[in-house]
Amino acid sequence: MQPEIDGKTPEAFWQDRYEKATGATSGKPTHTLESYVSDRAPGLALDLGCARGDDVVWLAQRGWQVLGVDIAEAALTHTLANAERNGVTDHVRLERHNLAESSPKGHFDLVTASFLQTPFDFSWDEVIRRAAAALRPGGLLLTVTHQRVAPWSWSPPELDLPDAETLLAALDLRPADWQRVFVGPVDRIAKHPDGRSAPVTDAVIALQRRAG
Repeated sequence: MQPEIDGKTPEAFWQDRYEKATGATSGKPTHTLESYVSDRAPGLALDLGCARGDDVVWLAQRGWQVLGVDIAEAALTHTLANAERNGVTDHVRLERHNLAESSPKGHFDLVTASFLQTPFDFSWDEVIRRAAAALRPGGLLLTVTHQRVAPWSWSPPELDLPDAETLLAALDLRPADWQRVFVGPVDRIAKHPDGRSAPVTDAVIALQRRAG
């Protein structure tokens, strides 16, 4: 069992966070998702840690069938409402998983995990490795994690977070099975809903599973 933080389990911690989330979402996909998926033919996508569903909706609007997964029921409620507002519920399925304990079933043409990070002990590499194994030949594995965070993040700004090459090495994937599309840092400006902004760095991994 995972330890508690401030008396909360991982499920309770994230449930509380998403229950308190108010106002409209940005309505925009993660920059990395838009950059690497815009030109791909739609298929079946898996979004790990779907949060309030902007990536799920963006994919569904482009013809993807999307399975959105999150640990918090409140996040899935937000995602469903987002899909309903945008008229894409027929392209969306949702499942609740604590990915440290269970994984969604199936085979996919896209696995995306945007900022799948947590203050709890969490084996990111094991979770992503299992998801990568579910990719069909030609499918894309796309992950983006915080490498340098904004001051308002739950993660302390001085925390030493791994870069993309370190994360890729931890995945221990057979190089012969994967084509490197991009592995490295991406600098951008993060914006807070209250108007603040700050420079941040993302660690991006984009790999395509080789056919055969």
